[in-house]
Amino acid sequence: MVKRTIEEINEKIRDGSVHVITAEEMTSLVQEVGVEEAARQVDVVTTGTFGAMCSSGAFLNFGHSDPPIKMQKVWLNDVEAYTGIAAIDAYIGATQISETKGIEYGGSHVIEDLISGKEVTLKATAYGTDCYPRKYVETSITINDINQAMMVNPRNGYQNYNSATNGSGKAIYTYMGTLLPHYGNITYSGAGVLSPLSNDPEYRTIGVGTRIFLGGAPGYIISEGTQHNPGSGFGTLAVTGDLKKMSRDYIRAASIYKYGTSMFVGLGIPIPILNDDMAKFTAVSDADIKTTIYDYSVPRRSKPALREVSYEELKSGMVDLNGKEVKTSSLSSFYNARKVAAELKSWIKGGKFFLSSPAENLTRQSLSKPMKESQVMPLVKDIMVRNVATIRRGFSVDEAAKKIIQDRFNHLPVVDDGGKLVGIVTAWDVSKAVALSKRDSLEPIMTKNVITIGPDDPVDLAVRLLERYNISALPVIDGDKKVIGIVTGEGLSKLLARGVQK
Repeated sequence: MVKRTIEEINEKIRDGSVHVITAEEMTSLVQEVGVEEAARQVDVVTTGTFGAMCSSGAFLNFGHSDPPIKMQKVWLNDVEAYTGIAAIDAYIGATQISETKGIEYGGSHVIEDLISGKEVTLKATAYGTDCYPRKYVETSITINDINQAMMVNPRNGYQNYNSATNGSGKAIYTYMGTLLPHYGNITYSGAGVLSPLSNDPEYRTIGVGTRIFLGGAPGYIISEGTQHNPGSGFGTLAVTGDLKKMSRDYIRAASIYKYGTSMFVGLGIPIPILNDDMAKFTAVSDADIKTTIYDYSVPRRSKPALREVSYEELKSGMVDLNGKEVKTSSLSSFYNARKVAAELKSWIKGGKFFLSSPAENLTRQSLSKPMKESQVMPLVKDIMVRNVATIRRGFSVDEAAKKIIQDRFNHLPVVDDGGKLVGIVTAWDVSKAVALSKRDSLEPIMTKNVITIGPDDPVDLAVRLLERYNISALPVIDGDKKVIGIVTGEGLSKLLARGVQK
């Protein structure tokens, strides 16, 4: 049985005799020669991932102006940064969006611009004090004008990540990208076989003080990440590094369509092969790493789980979902994850990067708790009108007009013979048809692509849908597409006026 220490490995790095391979190469080696022989041959296995890591940002120190200012609010290229940390320090978050460009530009773009050496416009306001009398400053800066630029990312390097699909009848836009209707695609994230925490799932060599590759420069793990949930296999890392030493090759801004900004971060961790167990851990394959496909059309914390799937299946490009072959696509770059692992490997082999023992291992016991809410958000079923008048598809416009007058509804869902929703007409649709003497079938005047909502959806989703599609009502349907209620803009306005919380 192999036993070696990090100090012994570092000595090999110094004398140039260290044997380093990537996690992808380790998987193949173990399959070829077995765990014990691989442990004997290999000193270090490098990992890598390159994906959207929203919980990222940087602390910046701008230096004192003359006269000095105690910044109360600060903007970088019109992206607001947090300033509640002394006079001239700020934290720019990757997902903060521009006040002028919206979701097309955000904190991640500011960070990438700084790394690229571009000028960034700094504006700051203050209330003024005796020792900090200045109330406004505006200037242009580059990263070389900043004293310190420290990337500090509270949650990076997820050990695992859910896959996403969409069972609704309309496209939805999420942090998992655009999800097509009727399970039209599946998206996923993570590097699979190269994923850092998947190669040391018990965190035996990973913890506070572990030296890592971050954004093309050396960095460190500073603690478990926020939402660290090892009990469910969802460990995370909080990491830091010197932004001034980072490369645009490994830090890239992104704007996710109709969702917001994020930042793609290259992160790699060297795994020391201290014994046979570590060789076994780093032999993990894409077939071994599993995740779950969830239906993101349900906008709730707990989404329907559809099936378990391996990264081998996800990377194949097609996954069987309920008997249907569905295309898959990755939100992270496996190509760049390979680059991270290869770059870290070259640093170690070249004597430029030494391993560090963790001062404290990551906890394996904590669970991520949901938010404690003092008020329960009302659901659609709590506020919908239940006794909804409907009309059959084959009825005439005149019959629809009579029904609207009789039942005093402005919206009339159209159903087929089985009671399933196939369209909707409004009082305005009917009035216009009558005025134009188009009194026959409802088919030509009804809206066929109906925007609907479910009874267990939150009320604020109903508000967003009404605003997004500029409509005045949402039929509420069950799992069989049968109408069980309706929510109208007028009804919501009355409820909200009475104090119903969004």
